[in-house]
Amino acid sequence: MEQLKTMTALFIGGGFGTLLRYGLSKIGNPWSAHFFWGTFSVNTIGCFLLGLIVGISYKNPALASAPLYSFLAIGLCGGFTTFSTFAFENQAFLKNGQILEFSVYTLSSIIIGILAISLGLYSAKAI
Repeated sequence: MEQLKTMTALFIGGGFGTLLRYGLSKIGNPWSAHFFWGTFSVNTIGCFLLGLIVGISYKNPALASAPLYSFLAIGLCGGFTTFSTFAFENQAFLKNGQILEFSVYTLSSIIIGILAISLGLYSAKAI
């Protein structure tokens, strides 16, 4: 029964995350032909949320095995963030010879993503 709850939480969380990612990407990506703001924002927000959720679960280990954790950390954050879109957008930059855009987008996504995870973990300690 517990496994069914977890699988249901994953399914629903992943669906919500996917819808949120789609909406934010549609809003943010058209802002610039030189940077994919929607995907960048989604991945940064997702990193922060994952850090926060994991950090809170460190303080409350019972949460790590609960369906709520599966819904939030694995389902919602997993459906919300997207490495495949990030890689595809970078391939488009390279294909179009946009080396500067590729470099800025790749480095900033990685660095800001790691910082966002760290900020989420730090924020969880403060809660």
